[in-house]
Amino acid sequence: MTMKNLTYVWMIAGALTLAGCAGGDNPGREYAPNMYHSVAYEPLSQIVDTTYGVWVNALENGRGEYYNSNRYNPNGMTMRLPPPHTVKRNKYGWLPYRSKNVPKDSVDIVIKGLTSPLEENPVYVLEGKALYEIYCKHCHGPKGMGDGKVADKYAGVANLKGDAYKVMSEGHIFHVITYGAGLMGAHGSQVSPEDRWRIARYVKDLQKQP
Repeated sequence: MTMKNLTYVWMIAGALTLAGCAGGDNPGREYAPNMYHSVAYEPLSQIVDTTYGVWVNALENGRGEYYNSNRYNPNGMTMRLPPPHTVKRNKYGWLPYRSKNVPKDSVDIVIKGLTSPLEENPVYVLEGKALYEIYCKHCHGPKGMGDGKVADKYAGVANLKGDAYKVMSEGHIFHVITYGAGLMGAHGSQVSPEDRWRIARYVKDLQKQP
């Protein structure tokens, strides 16, 4: 290829590149639009599209997205309302733990019969240790003696190896992690129920360690 022909090639390539840049909010020409325009059902945006397969203006920006109506559900909905009074279970089939942060003199009544759904398995102890180091170690310390870095600033962090805590059941520990107690805030919104039970299992194991 001569230098003159090579120059023409570069000029054409440059022109095509510039043609794809329209400026503003318009992205210009799109390469493989199906890679970044979702064709999946978006549960929070119900789009009425009876043709099931055309481009619709879902974002009100002139570009639109691919169809989002679910042809398999009534009224083309992708997010169906559950039946009245439905209670969601987690992936293990557990019902949500609902109680309240009661005074200390009645917590025994609340946790009565509350037992861990985890079977005896050393794997849960190891998993609980990893979770403990994420959520608990900074306050209660690596061995649960209430000597974490947070305890240097705030006195009164529980020593989990104290006699009063050694008699706590896993259910009691689960309840405290969920709703908090004393200086400890509620962690129910931060730690899943299954992970709370894992932490409780590890705490009981930690209390046996020297």
